[in-house]
Amino acid sequence: MSTIEKVQEEVLVAEAVGVNNEIVLHNDDVNTFDHVIDTLIRVCKHDELQAEQCALLVHYKGKCTVKTGPIDQLKPQCSALLDAGLSAEII
Repeated sequence: MSTIEKVQEEVLVAEAVGVNNEIVLHNDDVNTFDHVIDTLIRVCKHDELQAEQCALLVHYKGKCTVKTGPIDQLKPQCSALLDAGLSAEII
């Protein structure tokens, strides 16, 4: 198998597996629990329980993965979280 064939095969395998990224929400001392919960429900389409659990994890652990998926789907959601004043990043 040539190097080109090997690289093409690796690319096909990576596409088939569907490498996902994560939006990680970080704790801050500014936003209220209600604001974080409401924003997660609106932006990430969490139900109320999931949003509450994420808010608690962020508060006590410092950060929490709030969404996973392809980068092109996560970028607008992460931007919306940032626009709402939350601290988030895509990893």
